[in-house]
Amino acid sequence: MAALAAGLLFGLGLALSGMLDPARVRGFLDIGGAWDPSLVFVLGGAVSVSALGYALSRRLARPALAETFDLPTSRRIDGPLVLGAALFGIGWGLSGFCPGPAVAALSTGAAPALVFVAAMLVGMAAHALRPR
Repeated sequence: MAALAAGLLFGLGLALSGMLDPARVRGFLDIGGAWDPSLVFVLGGAVSVSALGYALSRRLARPALAETFDLPTSRRIDGPLVLGAALFGIGWGLSGFCPGPAVAALSTGAAPALVFVAAMLVGMAAHALRPR
C-alpha cells in the first residue's frame, strides 16, 4: 500500500508539473534554442527531496517498511555508467520521456507514451537476458 501511495503521489506530481508533456520537456532540454526554464523548479524540488531522504537515511537505524536501506555502494564512474547515462540523455532528448513520466503518461492514453513504454520494456528484457 505504501508503494502504491508513493507511486500515485509521484504520478500526480509529474502530471501537475508538466513532466508528462514531451514537448515541454524537449523545450527544457533545448538550451540553445527556445529554452523553457520552468522545469528547473521541478528538478530542483526533486533533488531537494532526494537530498533530504539521503540525509534522513543516515540518521535512522532502518527504514520504516523494510529491513535495510537499499542505497548504492559503488562510487566508481566506468564505461557502462557513462554509456548508460548518454543513452538515457539521448532517449530523453529525442522522446521527451524518461521512465517515470512515461509510465504516468500511460494514464493519458497518448500513443507516444505507449510506444516509449513498450520499447523500454523490450530494452529491460534484453538487458535481463544478456549473458553475464
